[in-house]
Amino acid sequence: MNDWDAIVIGSGLSGLTCAAYLTATGKRTLVLEQNQVAGGCSQVFRRKGNRYEFDVGMHYIGECHPEGRMTAALRGLGLDGRIDFRQLDPDGHSTLVFPDLTFRVPSDWDTYLARLVEAFPDQERGLRLCVGILRRIGAELRAAAIPGWTIAGMLRFVRAAPTLASVGLLPLTWLFAACRLSPLARAVIVGESGDYGVPPSRTSVALHGAFLDHYLTGGAWYPRGGGQVIPAHLIDVIQTHGGQVRTKARVTRILIDDGTVVGVQLDGGEAIRAPIVVSGADLKRTYLDLVGRDHLAPATVARVERYRMALPLFSVYLGLDIDLANQLPNSTYWCYPHADVEQVYRDIYDGRIPDEMPIFLTSATTKDPGNPHAAPSGHSTLEVMCLAPQGTFWPSGDDYRKGPQYAVLKGRLTEQLIDRAATVIPHLRQHIVWQEASSPLTHERFTLSTLGSCYGIEMAADQIGPRRPGPRTEIRGLWLTGASTIWGSGIVGAVSSGLGTAGAILGRPLSAEVKNGAVIADPSKLTPISPDWDPLAVSKPSSPLRRRSRAAA
Repeated sequence: MNDWDAIVIGSGLSGLTCAAYLTATGKRTLVLEQNQVAGGCSQVFRRKGNRYEFDVGMHYIGECHPEGRMTAALRGLGLDGRIDFRQLDPDGHSTLVFPDLTFRVPSDWDTYLARLVEAFPDQERGLRLCVGILRRIGAELRAAAIPGWTIAGMLRFVRAAPTLASVGLLPLTWLFAACRLSPLARAVIVGESGDYGVPPSRTSVALHGAFLDHYLTGGAWYPRGGGQVIPAHLIDVIQTHGGQVRTKARVTRILIDDGTVVGVQLDGGEAIRAPIVVSGADLKRTYLDLVGRDHLAPATVARVERYRMALPLFSVYLGLDIDLANQLPNSTYWCYPHADVEQVYRDIYDGRIPDEMPIFLTSATTKDPGNPHAAPSGHSTLEVMCLAPQGTFWPSGDDYRKGPQYAVLKGRLTEQLIDRAATVIPHLRQHIVWQEASSPLTHERFTLSTLGSCYGIEMAADQIGPRRPGPRTEIRGLWLTGASTIWGSGIVGAVSSGLGTAGAILGRPLSAEVKNGAVIADPSKLTPISPDWDPLAVSKPSSPLRRRSRAAA
């Protein structure tokens, strides 16, 4: 079929969520994904004869409690009860390791403040002021909906969020200085900033308040069955409600006629028509490559070119012949060689990899020990990550993997990350039975994201809120969704973006409807889940024939 009501480019969680809601409301929607697996940064991959399964970006999620945005968005598609989440240790969903302090981040604002005061008793007054402001901002953002782009809408938002309006766009370093916090106290408060990849000097008070509230209000969670479970169920909603997901289908052009979108063209020349096109692809590639400068106002081109991409990640994936659940709590780890977080970012922005790089460490088998696809009995998986320099640091070109410089850099950083992880897991190297790493260029190759960023455009103070793109574009029928939009990056940001964009297209307040309990999809249409259901197999829907055969089986 070459004509659809809507086409979604990219099968990340934002694109799949948007498509799921569009199909649930009656719009025949086609999702096009250039990779062989749908899911974007939420996908998994398997190695060593499918013995080990690794997450690309699904590490821990907030707002999966009954009142959370993630819960509401999935319930609105009839997926409550089909996707189950396991909570990370509420007494310490993250563990921050510094040379002179180990701090466990609890899933509760009051306990968080008490634990900070216990660690820094001489700074109690400043900590109470700092945490109080961040907590109020989080509460205001939960209560106030994202405003429309009108003066009246902005005024309503300001009245509903006075703390946010007064100090929200100031840098986090301003708040730390005003509260007279020590370098180590500051480092603890921003210890999980790698989740959005911005240094304290460029992070707004609003962003960090929202980030902390994301986990401290309702805890941190992980999907039972692994990260691929969520995209697999979204695909099922799409395909049981009249839509389709195609993998290995790369869009090379968004077709425009007289300022109006008319469809897309695929690699190989196939043209597919639709009056609505939603791009969940990289923002810069969407505008500058898929649309093209000739169809855009000069001011739009200049604005898109000015956007700074967020820092990318370097990841190491390890299969181990030990059960980490016997050694580690159900917690993620952030390990720092020192308390100068700002210096870490300065090194990376300058293209340097310090000898001692901070790392993020997580184990899917510890978070979800019952997943049959994760690892053999008695074995574990481990994912170790760090922020990495952009662009010029990494060799480029189609044959970059064959270049000796690339191999040396990749090998050096891999060994550094394993060494740092061994400070948390003694004798780690003795138990490695599978090892591989991915660089920013790996991520760019699989997701087509500019400079390999998984967070979209940087969430710095000058690029958040109304300074980020909304879902509507200047081209009639072309819409945006994803990490670079006003909803921001992260798993819940992506899902919220897809829901918000679908609502904007339909001209109805879908986000408010599902928050109030509305179920938009028809749960009776969804595919029954058998005991041998494999979310990764479901996420490779290359053709309708293959999809029907799998469903019949």
